[in-house]
Amino acid sequence: MAELAPYAVVEANSRGRQIAEPPPVARGEFQRDRDRIVHCTAFRRLEYKTQVFVNHEGDLFRTRLTHSIEVAQITRSIARALHLNEDLAEAVALAHDLGHTPFGHAGQDALHACMKDFGGFEHNLQSLRTVDVLEESYADFNGLNLMHETREGILKHCSPKNAALLGDIGRRFIDGRQPSLEAQLANLADEIAYNNHDVDDGLRSGLITLEQLDAVPVFRRNRLAVEAAYPGLVGRRLIHETIRRMINMMAVDLIEQTRSNVAAAGVASLDDVHAAPRLVAYSEALLPELRVLKVFLRENLYHHFQVLRMTDKARRIIQDLFGAFMNDPRLLPPQYQQMARGDKPRAIADYIAGMTDRYAMREHRRLFAVGEIH
Repeated sequence: MAELAPYAVVEANSRGRQIAEPPPVARGEFQRDRDRIVHCTAFRRLEYKTQVFVNHEGDLFRTRLTHSIEVAQITRSIARALHLNEDLAEAVALAHDLGHTPFGHAGQDALHACMKDFGGFEHNLQSLRTVDVLEESYADFNGLNLMHETREGILKHCSPKNAALLGDIGRRFIDGRQPSLEAQLANLADEIAYNNHDVDDGLRSGLITLEQLDAVPVFRRNRLAVEAAYPGLVGRRLIHETIRRMINMMAVDLIEQTRSNVAAAGVASLDDVHAAPRLVAYSEALLPELRVLKVFLRENLYHHFQVLRMTDKARRIIQDLFGAFMNDPRLLPPQYQQMARGDKPRAIADYIAGMTDRYAMREHRRLFAVGEIH
């Protein structure tokens, strides 16, 4: 590994763990974080949580797990180019969706609506709650006891009201300070991954077409470059070659613009990163093209009637489950019944958020379908 930049996070400038532990042997503290994330229950559940298409709709579409792996790959590659802490950046990328509900953003929106009178629901906060409280693996503590900087990176967004309740980890939202460059990078690598793989999954599903994508300059330009280099190339190879060029173009743009921003801001230490404006960014030239891509995906894929039909079902499943458990918490598994004695709505949200798509559908059948008793 190349020598890290002076503003990268290292163990020497880290704020450490909430509960002190003996140092790891033969690996670093942030490698330990990454390993704990990969081995935790919430990470395994991501295999059966929706990205855009519900798990049963096809075996080749992305899930939250494959998405997280793609984000981690992009994050680590860019972190290396910028001489940042690859292990920290990768850990944040792998953990960023641990708190996501079943059924993607539709599930999150539905659960937030159910929780509107009880503090709301936000998947970044839930991801932090998962690694801080809900995981049950270790004898000495709840959660995973991750390093401060890993936890900071997981908490991408937070309202001032919620930040005030989080203590030290929420302080930066109140003070207007920035997280590490590694955390900033994982956030934008998430965007690179989903923008591109949603195009891929949309094409694979047939819900969007290459002809429609001609209206998206960043896609059209890269497709034409592929066709010029490989005349006659069609089908999956054409799509893959186009999308890999799009990912590379976005990553290179991010690297170059971030280097320029760091130099212009005179950043020389981690404290400088915290005090500076956001430094990991795309160029002004690329941003309008990315906005066109986002609008295209929203209007043509996320709002496609076939996707909306499934997301409408998902909302009703979440709402029905929440209502049933609120009316009678004895329907909850024993562990969550115990938690509900302290905070019933939050315990129910924890239970529902932890479900996979197919488990949520099965649980809904158990509670509402005549003849389903197990």
